Amino acid sequence: MVTSKVAEAFGQKLSPYLETNQIYSVLQAYKFAEQCHEGQIRQTGEPYITHPLAVATILAEMHLDHEGIMAALLHDVLEDTHVNKKELKDLFGNTVADLVDGLTKLDEIETTSRAERQADSFQKMTLAMSKDVRVMLIKLADRLHNMRTLEGLSPEKRRRVARETLEIYAPIAQRLGINNVRVEFEELGFSSMYPVRHKRMMEALKVARGPRREIVKEIKDSIDNRLDKESIGAEVTGREKHLWSIYQKMKTKKKSFRDIMDVFAFRIVVESVDDCYRTLGIMHNLFKPVAGEFKDYIAIPKVNGYQSLHNILVGMHGVLIEIQIRTKDMDDMANYGIAAHWLYKSQDEGNPRAYRWIQGLLEIQKRAGDSLEFIEHVKTDLFPDEVYVFTTKGEIISLPQGATPVDFAYAVHTALGNTCIACKSNGQLISLSERIESGVRIEIITAKDAQPNPSWLNFVMTAKARSGIRHFLKHQQHDDSVILGKNLLDRALGSFGTNYKSIRKSWIKRALKETGCTKFEEVLQQIGLGDRMAYALANLMAPPSMRKDIIPEKFESPIMIDTREGLIINYARCCHPIPGDSILGHLSPGKGLVVHIDICKNLDEIRTNKEKCIPLNWSTKLKGDFAVALKVELASERGIVASLASRISETEAAILKIQTEERDGFSMIIDLLIEVKSRLHLARVIKRIRILKQVQRVYRTTN
Repeated sequence: MVTSKVAEAFGQKLSPYLETNQIYSVLQAYKFAEQCHEGQIRQTGEPYITHPLAVATILAEMHLDHEGIMAALLHDVLEDTHVNKKELKDLFGNTVADLVDGLTKLDEIETTSRAERQADSFQKMTLAMSKDVRVMLIKLADRLHNMRTLEGLSPEKRRRVARETLEIYAPIAQRLGINNVRVEFEELGFSSMYPVRHKRMMEALKVARGPRREIVKEIKDSIDNRLDKESIGAEVTGREKHLWSIYQKMKTKKKSFRDIMDVFAFRIVVESVDDCYRTLGIMHNLFKPVAGEFKDYIAIPKVNGYQSLHNILVGMHGVLIEIQIRTKDMDDMANYGIAAHWLYKSQDEGNPRAYRWIQGLLEIQKRAGDSLEFIEHVKTDLFPDEVYVFTTKGEIISLPQGATPVDFAYAVHTALGNTCIACKSNGQLISLSERIESGVRIEIITAKDAQPNPSWLNFVMTAKARSGIRHFLKHQQHDDSVILGKNLLDRALGSFGTNYKSIRKSWIKRALKETGCTKFEEVLQQIGLGDRMAYALANLMAPPSMRKDIIPEKFESPIMIDTREGLIINYARCCHPIPGDSILGHLSPGKGLVVHIDICKNLDEIRTNKEKCIPLNWSTKLKGDFAVALKVELASERGIVASLASRISETEAAILKIQTEERDGFSMIIDLLIEVKSRLHLARVIKRIRILKQVQRVYRTTN
């Protein structure tokens, strides 16, 4: 047995919840770590072993299992000493070795910028956390001890570490429900990030505490006496608001320090859920409740598993009293969060909601293009204020404040989000961009051939919705560019007396060798995106006997336009082509095919380039709304703009933009950008406008 006093003291901390053989294994890990780190000194001047021991002590307070404690003691040996993973596996088993390896990989980051480093680190944390959440718990404890010992760092580095802690680690601790760690992160981060503000607020808090003591005691005694009278066993404590919380409320709610300190907070811990609701009734009988402030997080827990009853009451002397009522198990959950899994020895009794959040993170990570995109998605999702809505089956879905039906659809299932076209809230149709409210029943209406609209990215709130939409559009753009590339290549091959279906394997091999691509699909995508010329590639692929030095004057078979804007085919904003117009296309690098009216002046420079300027036809299957520009000359008259807008709306055309210009005191010009479905639809709109007696002239503008 390890004989050092430090080890013995640590073993005593573990004895209330670990078995003797488990404590022995932990102390063996401590002895090994102490030997490995011998001679190493922290920046604070202390022996290095004090750090892993402190991390393990934090986790022991959470009652983490013995393998997690062992990994905490050994978490730096792979990175900072000569020890390898196989040696750890032989000495302490696979689980401990994997945990230590997972933690070590979080720190092996070779990206250049600090933003990439932070994003890459968080992405690795997510992957490690999805395999074993203990990796995250050890990482949080590691960061907590580092925050407690920041004095050895320069002021600039202290601020950088504090900012990262406040932006990433504190929200993760909150999302995982580990309240004690989250509060300490925020307090230490605040004092390091804004030392002057922290000092002044601490002084103000000390001054405010004096007059508050008597009121707090009076309220507590009143609650204790009433609960005793009703034979409810309870532990009543006055809760002190922490400085970061006060500071955030002062900023977001534009309130003074005094306004926030005027609310007195109490926590009442009782024996059962039944006692929670009985206590709430007793409190309402004792003090008057404030309307609209009651929240039942027992019936509908927060996304991190937190449960409690919250209410604000008006107490004696007119003071506001904020109460939280919960059971002992709920209190442990509030403090330990996902670590309650080890307190209760069961994931279901621990924190299944937090586990679901981790799995959701993993899904977002798989869809994100890179670590920076991933952290951009997730930062907005790290515990915002929430709304709770019901599915048609009565299941509860929690979403951030301001979430839309699209967010709800993706929260239920990615496939539901990808195919949603409309939404009903409590049976009433609402817009997909409308903010949904707590307590409503949401029904998503889908269509088999529907797909996400790029404009959804302008209003969705959740990371899952944003990553789902972007993932779909990326794949759709890839598929569309490949199809377009295939059509362009087929057209180019026509001038060689062949077509796409007749391409030989030897031609494809030649194309891959010359372009450096690994798949022919990549070559087609480059053609579709306008990054490679179809005729040049066809000439390159063909045998030497078939190659030509001159691009033919005319290509056969125009390309059919049957894809809506927003993916690989774009409609030029200079001339606004609509179905029925004579059109030409030109290939723009990175954008793909851009469709213009054939007489558009912007095509003049490339009109003679037969490879870049492509004849196009509209597909009869094409559906959608297309922007078109109109100019209306009319007599000035009060209310004429409203009358004009009303006439246009009657034709089921949408107005995208309207701009007026006074020509003289009697007439004006109105520039309109409207959406129509075809030239026929446009003709109906123009005819409807001309009926207005004030209209002198109406015509379409291009360029």
